Formats: sequence, C-alpha cells, structure tokens
Amino acid sequence: MDRIIGSFGGTQPGAMVLVFGALHGNEPAGVRALGAIFQMLEREAADNPNFRFYGKLVGVLGNRQAFAAGQRFIEKDLNRQWTNDNIRRIQHNETVGLAAEDLEIAELMSAIHIEITALRPEVLVLLDMHTTSAGGGIFCIPTDEKASLRLAKQLYAPVILNLFEGVEGTLLRFAADGHLQTGGFPKLAFGAAFEAGQHDEPLSVSRSIAAIINCLRATGCIQPEDLPNPYEAVLQEYSNRLPKVTRLRYVHHIRPGDDFRMRPGYVNFQPVQKDEPVADDVTGPILSPDDGLMLMPLYQPKGSDGFFIVQEI
Repeated sequence: MDRIIGSFGGTQPGAMVLVFGALHGNEPAGVRALGAIFQMLEREAADNPNFRFYGKLVGVLGNRQAFAAGQRFIEKDLNRQWTNDNIRRIQHNETVGLAAEDLEIAELMSAIHIEITALRPEVLVLLDMHTTSAGGGIFCIPTDEKASLRLAKQLYAPVILNLFEGVEGTLLRFAADGHLQTGGFPKLAFGAAFEAGQHDEPLSVSRSIAAIINCLRATGCIQPEDLPNPYEAVLQEYSNRLPKVTRLRYVHHIRPGDDFRMRPGYVNFQPVQKDEPVADDVTGPILSPDDGLMLMPLYQPKGSDGFFIVQEI
C-alpha cells in the first residue's frame, strides 16, 4: 500500500487531521476504517450538494513493512522510537542506509512534512488508531493538553490519563512536543490514541470508523448533520459499560531475556488486587503492585510492555 492511504478536503480553511493506522503492523483495523471513511466522504460529497469539508483529512499507513508481513514490527517497535535522539540519528543517515523501522520513520517524517507544507493548516490534529491483543475494552489516550482530553472524551470511549509517563517514544508524544512541525507551522492542537478493541475483532473496524467521524465533527471538519455515523451507537453502547476516566498507576516493562508470559484470561479493565499473580518471567510470579484495573495485557509474541494497571477516577 501507499504511505498515504487517502486524503480528502483541502479547499476550505480548517484543521488538518492526520489519522494513523497500523503503527503496529498486526493492527489492521485503523487502515480498514480509513479506507471506508474516504469512500463515505466521497459518497457524501456526491449526494449532498450542501456538504462542505473544512480543512483536510489525511490517512497515513504507519509501519508498511510490518503491515505487509502481518507482524507488530520487523526489528523494533515503531511506536517506541520517536525520541529526539533517535530522530536526529535517523535524519543524519542516508535513507539508503536505513533498515526496517528506521526507514519507516524517515519516510513518515517526509510524508508528513509534505502534507503540512502543502496545506499550511490553521490547526493540526493527530489521531493514532490502535487495537490490543486482549479483549474487553476500548479506550482513548490523550496528550496532556486540556484540548486533547476534550477531544478524547468526544470520541465516546474511556479516557486513560498519564499513560505517557509510563511509555517512552510514542508518535503522539513526539507530535505533542511540537516536533512534527517546522517553519512556523502550528503545534499539535489536539491529539489522542484510540484503542478500538481486539486486533482481529470485526467490531474494531466499526468502532474505528465511528471514532474518526466523531473526531472530524469535534474538530469542525464536518457538521453534525453531515456524514451519518452508522457505528456511533455500537461505540457508545460498548463504552457505557466501562469506566469513564482512569489514571495510570503502573506499567510492567519487559527486559531482554525476561521470558515474560502473561497468565491467561485477563481482559482490559478487569479488576485486579494488590499482590495478585498476573504474569511470570525468569524470576518467578509477577504480582500486581496495587489494586486497580488491568489494561493491555500482552498476549502476542512481540511487545515491550507486559501490562498496565490503571485506577478509576
């Protein structure tokens, strides 16, 4: 697939909404949702003479090599590599000498810069679409800015606060710090990661479509009466059973040689108790450090975070 999945708009002033799918190559829901969204927008423009799109939507394929292989990553987790030192190292190398995820970052930076330079948007918005290896929940991870928290709440999914404190090198944090913009372009106004459900669950695509449409409405790209959202009820119904806002309490980082193994049966937002054995590694049982709710238990071969513990606010 091309790096740019599709784009729509650009003739009316407004926000540039960058939506990323498959930063992890084994998470196809966001890519499929973006394909559906662009078809829906084209139909709306053809059938509705009053339809106006303000700003521009750009769909971006994150890890092309891993997506083609159906793997989380090839050499290293692409959504843990967006640190200043790593980006500088990549930018000072010739593209022909880069491999795997380093090459992905170089190509992504070039594609994003071309899109921003062409439009010079008033506002920049980033929505990063993901899924998890465990079932049981959908959620949003906003940047720390109040505007991003408001956006996350408008996506109709539980909000996880302070996750950035436990995870280094995400694209969203890199963008929130203003590093995607050059030459006087605006910093990120809104940003959130959206977790739509389990990797291969069909409803994960439906929830992703609903979240993207809600994002376009929240940022003023489309009006509430435009582009019917057939999946919004699915998203809201599922979210109603989940906590509205939680805060990160703990993340279990996996080190090389740990032989980490999550114990079976855990799902997102499942209650856990302090000292409950939830996983194992070479040292023996791994105990939950606190009472709380399980988040993103790792049930796939690749990954650097074993599980997260959050608490409801």
